[in-house]
Amino acid sequence: MITGTLKSQVDAVWNAFWSGGISNPIEVIEQITYLLFLKRLDEEQRKKERASRATGRPVINPIFPDGEDRFGRAYRDLRWGRLRNLSKDEQFAIFTESVFPFLKEELTRTQAGHESSYTALMQDARFTIPEAHLLQKAIDLLDTIPTQDRDTNGDLYEYMLGKLATSGTNGQFRTPRHVIELMVKMRRPQPMEAICDPAAGTAGFLMEAGEYLREKNPDLFFEPEAKAFFSSEQFHGFDTDRTMMRIGAMNLMQHGIENPVLERRDSLSEVHSADIDKYDLILANPPFAGSLDKENTSRALLQIADTRKTELLFMALFLRLLKVGGRAAVIVPDGVLFGSTKAHQSLRKELVQNQQLEAVVSLPSGVFKPYAGVSTAILFFSRTDSGGTDEVWFFDVTADGFSLDDKRTPVEANDLPTVLERWEALHGGDAEATATERGRARTERSFVVPKAEIVENGYDLSINRYKEIEYAEVQHRDPLEIIAELEELEKEIATGLAELKGLLS
Repeated sequence: MITGTLKSQVDAVWNAFWSGGISNPIEVIEQITYLLFLKRLDEEQRKKERASRATGRPVINPIFPDGEDRFGRAYRDLRWGRLRNLSKDEQFAIFTESVFPFLKEELTRTQAGHESSYTALMQDARFTIPEAHLLQKAIDLLDTIPTQDRDTNGDLYEYMLGKLATSGTNGQFRTPRHVIELMVKMRRPQPMEAICDPAAGTAGFLMEAGEYLREKNPDLFFEPEAKAFFSSEQFHGFDTDRTMMRIGAMNLMQHGIENPVLERRDSLSEVHSADIDKYDLILANPPFAGSLDKENTSRALLQIADTRKTELLFMALFLRLLKVGGRAAVIVPDGVLFGSTKAHQSLRKELVQNQQLEAVVSLPSGVFKPYAGVSTAILFFSRTDSGGTDEVWFFDVTADGFSLDDKRTPVEANDLPTVLERWEALHGGDAEATATERGRARTERSFVVPKAEIVENGYDLSINRYKEIEYAEVQHRDPLEIIAELEELEKEIATGLAELKGLLS
């Protein structure tokens, strides 16, 4: 986490962008993204040059090739190391006339035979920094940050992305990082597993999955096949907003994921045949505030859930994208758990009867404040196409480590560590711990419910349907005793008033 001087510098640049006329936080991050991208390209070129000097061989696929652009500027002069030493007016002229067009239009052509997600997503990008002094201020800040350090660079980017949550412009806000961490830890991504978020946004789930894989598999990058898969094939994300995809791509890049598969796509209308039965793990918090025109919705999804509600259509999509044996952790509004429409009921029945529904973790309604007060839950399920739901584990989260008001300030109360601890006890190798968790009473925070009971209740998955509440017996005093005390008080008051009246007369 960035603090102190660096945090103040980032805030100063952010405020400068706002005062300079760029008030949309997504646009601010996008413009800084281009600068970070250029800096990274220069660092990658330096790596190639060091390897060339060490081996005596020419640089393979140089990022900044020989030759000049249409202004007669040598491509090598577009590099970050050259740009940072120029005056602000020179920086602005070169960036607008040469550097940005190079990033947007020419970079793909310089990388023979290789087009990354970053270059593909740059095709409709716009450079909107309006003033030379603002560009210089941003360059000076980013130049002080050791972006070759994945942790520092990632922390910088996470801090900027966090500003989406504090501004809420255009309704954009992220899934809280601590909730993402919980979902990833409970799902335990593994090397060589294809991971997908069909509503990726800023790619927070994919980023956290990558961090988990690094932490749990220290030898990951010593295996050439696993390393190549991690860099180019393991992480997949889709979103309708190309700007968000560009930001997500840079977010992953800052966390060491070199070339994720990110595409601008409407996941609900374009179910590509190549993605069906493809993914081992889906982690997502899809949009759940709207409804779609059925004419623009995939027919394959409507066969699973004949509805216009986006939350149900995304659930149908997840089942299409997962491999048999694949698993998911996804956030849904509470209405998915108990909605009475035919589409709601048929989807829950599908999860319970034909797939394996493993857990329902109920979240407090303040988790997404100040921008959404809706109650939500995390569903954990696996695609089997042959059933497998014997019982469902429920957990009632009442605190997530932050206040549940609009301020969301840190507090001591936090159930999330307990969620993970009890989930691991339920699925660990310790038979005694598993038996303890399975044997918890319905009055406790977590408990299991057999499939038969869920079926009897019309596949209702609301935790309140199964949770039992203990009512403590309260001893009340005899009303006549209370009345007698009140009468005594009245007498004392009357006596006091008489004495006061005597003194005044």
